[in-house]
Amino acid sequence: MSAPKMIKAKGDGVSIQLAVWEGKGKKVLCVHGLTANCRCWDLIASFLSPQHKIMAMDLRGRGLSDSPSSGYSVENHCKDILALLDDQGLERPVLMGHSLGAYISLAFAAKHPRRVDRLILIDSGGKIPDARMDKFFASIKPSLDRLGKIFPDFESYLAPLKQAPFLKPWSSLFETYFRYEVEEVNGGVRSRIRREHIDEESTNLRKIDASQFYSKVVAPTLILRATKWLSAEDDLLLPQEVAEQMVREIPNARNVDVEGTNHYSIVFQPNEIRDQALLDFLK
Repeated sequence: MSAPKMIKAKGDGVSIQLAVWEGKGKKVLCVHGLTANCRCWDLIASFLSPQHKIMAMDLRGRGLSDSPSSGYSVENHCKDILALLDDQGLERPVLMGHSLGAYISLAFAAKHPRRVDRLILIDSGGKIPDARMDKFFASIKPSLDRLGKIFPDFESYLAPLKQAPFLKPWSSLFETYFRYEVEEVNGGVRSRIRREHIDEESTNLRKIDASQFYSKVVAPTLILRATKWLSAEDDLLLPQEVAEQMVREIPNARNVDVEGTNHYSIVFQPNEIRDQALLDFLK
């Protein structure tokens, strides 16, 4: 698996870390999820490059990007993306977002239709009821619980994550991904991500009605939907009926169900359905 080149880019008043896999075809900017980082794209990027150039950003407050004390919202992430595109000379890239990144990518495509060639939404981006959002956050509690805690060493940091059912089967991809986000501190290691930033992000996300963006999207849109829940029924972040609404209301949108995947494995595990859908869409 190819390792990316790491560069610094300019966001909206912040420095943004960017992972780059060189390629000759489409330029694809990848936007990760709530507590993720640019290395969640390693598998997909290694598959798509060098046929296409893949760039994955660390959102503000994640990975090696700047971590301001506040400003964690879809609106501010869209401002960062616009500044990053201008900084990197990207006129109309493909935007590909997973989880929170799908909401950000959807909003950006609606606000800046001339700056997006195509849009890929991975298992998110739909309008869902608060109760379902609550179930999803309850399901990812093992992942959220790592934030703010100091662990004696990296193996101790990984131990509870290895037990999370939605991260199985465990692979070296997860080790690379989680190692990237930790920093050494007195007493051991901890995630660079601050829990208060994620709480601000989550609160702001719940205020957004994603459906307001649907009709404003001009770019051809591919929706990839996971079909397995994380730990309990009804914790799907993109239920079938929501994906169907998105296809009806987003012009030139189509949905592909990636059978057998959950919200994490749709990105982290090998999958021929996902890969073929991405290749076909980027032709």
